[in-house]
Amino acid sequence: MHRAIESAALFAAGLIVWSLIEYAIHGWMGHRFRTFVTPMHQGHHRDPRRVFAIGAWLPVAGLIGFGLARWGLAPSMIVLSGVAAGFAGYESLHYRIHFRRPRGRLETYLRTRHLIHHYGAPDRCFGVTSALWDRALGTNLAASEMRRLRPSIADLPPLAGSSNLCAMLRGRIHSAS
Repeated sequence: MHRAIESAALFAAGLIVWSLIEYAIHGWMGHRFRTFVTPMHQGHHRDPRRVFAIGAWLPVAGLIGFGLARWGLAPSMIVLSGVAAGFAGYESLHYRIHFRRPRGRLETYLRTRHLIHHYGAPDRCFGVTSALWDRALGTNLAASEMRRLRPSIADLPPLAGSSNLCAMLRGRIHSAS
């Protein structure tokens, strides 16, 4: 029982670590500083259909696979698995925010924050899966700003068409034939 609680705590720590990595990639590497992430992120702002971090999937999966084969369920691998699960959750939620209607209050809140980031406050609301680091690092919107900007995005429909994942898969299918 103790091992299960310890493993759950380590996995949760990995999710929190992911949320900081997400904030750093989006806020610092995508917006604040000019890095290799900046052009990709600017592309997403120009066309939100470019929603997936496709180039990161294979290295993350490879790292997890190698680590699990080499070290099994060592504490560091449990934390790393939490980070990878956070990344997978981010990819799924980010897609839903742009392409689907929200399910429930939490998803509505996260969609509102992210679309306000896209269409009203590009220097704020960097956390997609959580507002934790925006609050901690001063990039969250004040409640009054949120109320003021919310109506401008409230009626935005989900995106139509396909994402960059669909386009990539179509390209691979066409190039293979």
